[in-house]
Order: sequence, then structure tokens, then C-alpha cells
Amino acid sequence: MLVEHGGKGARMADIAKETGISRQALYLHFKSRTDLLVATTLYTGDQLDVEGRLAPSRAATSGVDRLRLYIDFWGNFLPEIYGVGKALMMVQDTDEAAAAAWADRMDAMRDGCRAAIDALLADDNLADGWTRDKAIDAFWTMLLVPNWEALTIDCGWSKTDYIHHMQTIAERTFVRQS
Repeated sequence: MLVEHGGKGARMADIAKETGISRQALYLHFKSRTDLLVATTLYTGDQLDVEGRLAPSRAATSGVDRLRLYIDFWGNFLPEIYGVGKALMMVQDTDEAAAAAWADRMDAMRDGCRAAIDALLADDNLADGWTRDKAIDAFWTMLLVPNWEALTIDCGWSKTDYIHHMQTIAERTFVRQS
């Protein structure tokens, strides 16, 4: 419903009607629309095996590998969640529940960015001039959905191009050059 209606028309009553249950029954499982939307995004991630897909990044033996593998994960994952993400982004300014659900997912993505930067720090391989927090901020911002949209949809980059060039940019930006 989020994707079909661009984020609109996904009120609890609409969802209950679409699923054939009462609003009261829906509220037995989800105390608020925010909880339902967060659960929906988590369910989508479960269906797409986000944990399994993150495993290579988490198992990386160097900070550079973790950085590259996280971008690989994100660049392959983002096209699959884009419909739900776009729907939530479109209504987040006027819909607190959608904003909370999207913020929850972007916080999780930021955690992945933090782990990659921390791995570079552990290797003493973070480029000069960066603090941990500024590097996390910059890396997270670099991977935000509107930037992906601009590069892939507006500029026509393929998924492969996006991943390759973002890895190159990230390495040149965040990895200490010898």
C-alpha cells in the first residue's frame, strides 16, 4: 500500500480493510501506526535477508574491506527497498509515523557506516584530517537515498557503476593514502 499510493492511504483503517481484519485486531498487534510502519520495514529487511547480506561486511578482516563490502551491500540492497523507502520519504514531513519508521531505518544504515569507519580506525587507517564522528557523518550522507536516486535514476548510473564509484570515492576519501 505504501508503494502503490506513494506513502498515502496507509492509515490503520486502510491497512485493516486491505488485510480483512478489524482496526481493533490490528491495534492488538501494533500499538501505533509508527510501530506498524517500523515493523513493516523490518519485515521487508527480513524477507530480503538483510542479516545474511550484511554478513560479508561484518566478517571483513580489514577496515578497507569492511568499507567496500558495506557499500556493496548497500548498493545491492537499496534498489530492493527503494519503493517502500521512497513512499516513507515522500510523506515524512506530514506523517510522524512514516518519519519515525524511515528514521529508524536510516539509523540502522548509519550504524553500518559507523562500523566501517570504526574498522578503519582500528586498523589506524582513517585518512588524516577526519575525526571519527565527521567521517561517520560524511560516509552516511554519501550513501543517503536522495544521492543514490540522483546518480542512478537522474544520471542513469547502473547498480554496478554506483557500487564501483562509491567504493572508489569512499576509499579515496576515508582511507589513509600511503
